[in-house]
Formats: sequence, structure tokens, C-alpha cells
Amino acid sequence: QVQPVESGGGLVQTGGSLRLSCTASVMSTDIFSCTGVSWYWEAPGKQRELVASIRDGGQTDYVDSAKGRFTASRDNAKSTMYLQMNSLQPEDTGVYYCKMNVRDRTGRVYTDYWGKGTLVTVSS
Repeated sequence: QVQPVESGGGLVQTGGSLRLSCTASVMSTDIFSCTGVSWYWEAPGKQRELVASIRDGGQTDYVDSAKGRFTASRDNAKSTMYLQMNSLQPEDTGVYYCKMNVRDRTGRVYTDYWGKGTLVTVSS
């Protein structure tokens, strides 16, 4: 079972930084490898929105509000994906989720495994 786990959320002041992490214990078994992660943000009372993504080859994509402030990266040795968030603003407050796609040893890809989220609160 692939169950991503996010961490790194917390309370930060306006202008501060946080680094979120996403990993799944099944990665340590070498049965699966992560092909990519998308980071989503859900503000209180709002729909979940895509923020950033990083693909198998390391290519990244960002929504306009994240460009220049957020950086998605991956450490394949640790089977961990990161979202570095700088210059945080109160409107960035919400729960951040990672959605992971994985590949098994045969090359088959399995998609859309969601973590349970990590809360980011930016105080003004």
C-alpha cells in the first residue's frame, strides 16, 4: 500500500519559510519508485488547488502564485519530495497535500496516492 506522508507544516510569521516533505514508507522496500509528486493547497472553506509539481526527470511546474517563492525538489536517495516555501503570506495558510505517482519494478505506473496533509498557518 502506497501511503504518502507529509511533514514540515507549522506556524510561521509573514515572510517566513517552511520546507514540506513527502515520502512513503513503501519506497524503502525498492518495490516502488516515485515517478512524481504534485503539491496541493486547501485553504479553509475552499477547494483543493494545485500549487506545484515535480516529475520523474526533475521537471517542475508552478502555479503563478507560487512562482519565485516555492521550489519543488526531490532526493531520490531518500525517496523524499520537498516543497520549499519562502516569503509566506497569510493567504498561503491551509493544508498542504502531496499526491504521489509510483512505478513498480515492471514499469507499471500507479497514480494519485494522496497524503493526509500538513497544516501551514501564516500569521500576519
